[in-house]
Formats: sequence, structure tokens, C-alpha cells
Amino acid sequence: MAPHDLIAELKVYEPELIEIRQDIHRHPEVGFKETRTAALVAERLRAWGLDVTEGIARTGVVATLKGRLPGQRAIGLRADLDALHIQEVADRAHGSTVPGKMHACGHDGHTAMLLGAARYLVEHPDEFGGTVTFIFQPAEEGLGGGREMIEDGLFDRFPVDAVYGMHNMPGIPAGEFRTRTGPFLAASDTWSVVFSGTGGHGGAGAHLATDATLPLAHFIMALQTIVSRNVAAADTAVVSVGSIAGGDAGSPNIIPSRVTVTGTARSYKPKVRDLMEKRLREIAHAQAVAFGCSAEVIYERRYPPLITHAEPTLLSVAAASALVGAENVDTDCPPFTGSEDFSFMLQSRPGGFIMIGNGTAPDGSIHHVHTPGYDFNDEILTLGVAYWVQLVRTELGAA
Repeated sequence: MAPHDLIAELKVYEPELIEIRQDIHRHPEVGFKETRTAALVAERLRAWGLDVTEGIARTGVVATLKGRLPGQRAIGLRADLDALHIQEVADRAHGSTVPGKMHACGHDGHTAMLLGAARYLVEHPDEFGGTVTFIFQPAEEGLGGGREMIEDGLFDRFPVDAVYGMHNMPGIPAGEFRTRTGPFLAASDTWSVVFSGTGGHGGAGAHLATDATLPLAHFIMALQTIVSRNVAAADTAVVSVGSIAGGDAGSPNIIPSRVTVTGTARSYKPKVRDLMEKRLREIAHAQAVAFGCSAEVIYERRYPPLITHAEPTLLSVAAASALVGAENVDTDCPPFTGSEDFSFMLQSRPGGFIMIGNGTAPDGSIHHVHTPGYDFNDEILTLGVAYWVQLVRTELGAA
């Protein structure tokens, strides 16, 4: 079947996929709590005749399907299940029914697209050989569900020769794909610094206090010199402050004895990651000493950089190009400083990762991921399903 005919045939699934996607959107569940979502996924997969395993990394779901053509190769296709702690603001019929939680990154769409591919492939086993493993991963948003699936024996129980991921991207036109070989998404680290002093009366006793707000203020300013003066200009790095806490608004005349600052750091190269941690610690302790205080620094390396492999990426490009034309597939997309815990899977197995365009709003505006106005574009569901199917054909011998 030609790729154009594939998209036309998949259109028949679209109403059901939209229903699934919007149902998941209405009932968002955050990391490792995706019990309803996982149950929905498992029920649909079993209803379509797939072998299903539940409970991997607590709420992960895996299904396997063997093709009828000759072949022993196995590949994994991965989607993520979890939502975010964000209050949805848009007024839409399928809006979140859970206060303070919403699918603000499109994982509802990712899940629906992979479900659509599973349904098509189970109905067309003569189009491929070997084994397809459908991986529905929990807790991508900061909790390392991908790592936990691997630690729970994902690739020991379901061996694959390559593994693939896909993510939507607002602002990229619908009908376009973007990928690259090598570093694609950044390593993601979190850090916190607690500055401690004696505190004191902000009016009558300020001269008697060691003021923890002073090293905090100087630390935030000096922090910006890590990227501007320590990281080579040719390398990419980001360090940002995410929260500041100390004192009580009800007591503005009290100098707090403890203040806390937290943030994130992003990089691609191990040497840059090491440098950022080293300098952040040095700056925190130096500022604390300068003002007679102490500093407690916690630097946590969370996600490694997402680094794609050459051959799987070429296969990803071939599959996408067959659907939308090579002119609509950017094969040298600039790296993003966002992060993705699919990086753990790519450390464990060769694989590729691709961005599918989520388009723009009807008025031309863009609601980026992780913002309260974001929504997955249902008009790209069929194309996403077609990409997965075409990738299976390309990888497993029926392209």
C-alpha cells in the first residue's frame, strides 16, 4: 500500500482516536498515578487482540505483536502517559476535569497515536515481519519513568534491536517533521541551595544578624556568569532560577535565618555538565562565606542528554519522508534545550526520536507545551499513526 493510501485508510480510525485522546485529556493523571489511563490503554490493546503486560514501572503498559512476514528483528515504539501539575485555562469541551492538572505536553495525543498504530498493525500482520513492542511509559515529566521501566526489566523481558520515540511540537507546521542525528535534547539537572545565617530584627538588630538574603542575592547574579564566562561560546548551556523562598510576608521586619533558591541546568556535553555543577557549588559556598553564612547545595543529575543514533534516524527520516515528502522533513534540526527521559532508552538501545508538527491555533498564535493554554492538535493524529505504521514497514521489511 502506498503511503498516501495508508493515510486515507487510517482516516477511518480518526473519530475513535479523537474520542480516546479527548477522554484522556479530560482525566489527566500525573507521574506514576496514571491508573485510569493505563487501564484504558490495556483494555483497548487487549480488545484488539494484542498480548499485554501491565504494571511495569508501576503504571507502565507494554504490548507485543508479531508480524507474519519472515524476520526476527524487534523494534520498540514508545509513547508517554502522564500529565502535568498545571491548571488548564482554556474553555474547551474536553478540558481537564481535575483541578490543578492537565495534559499540557500532548502525552494524551502521543498515547492515542500509538494506540492507533497498534490497532492498524494487529489488523495488518502481513505487512511486516519480526516483533513490534508498544511501550506506554509513565512518569516522563521529571520522575524518570523511562529509567524505571528499564530498571524493571523492560528490554530484558521485551528485547528490541532499536527503539523509537516521537513528540509533538507547537509552532512546527502540521504536516512537517524534524529530527537530527546525535545530541537532540539536553541533559536536565535540578539544583537547590539553602543559605543559612542567624537572622535577626530587620530594624533594631540588623547589624547583629548574619543575613542569609545577601549571599542569596549575590549568588543569583553570579550564577549567570557560569554560562557567560565559564562555558565555551561554542557549547550550549542554560542555568535558570525557578523558585526563591524565605521569611514570611506577615513579618517584613524579620531577617530570615534561612532562604532557599532552586533551579534547573541544561547541557549536552558531559564536560559542560561537570563544569556547571562545579561552578554552581563554588559560587554558592563563596558567597555564603563572604557574608558570614553557610550554604547547603544539592545538585541532582536527572535526565541525560537525548542522543539519537545514525541508522535508526535515517529510517525515521525515510518513513516520514514517504508520508509528507522529503522537503517537509528537517533532518538537521537545531538541538533543543528541553529534555526527555526517552534519553534513558536511547542509552540502553539504538534508536531515533522525531518531532511532529503540532501546528498553530486558528488565529496563528502558539500555545507552547507546559503552558495552561496548550492543547494537542487532533488534526495530526492520523499522520502520527501513519508515521508509526510506515516506520514499522521501513524497519521490518514491508516499506
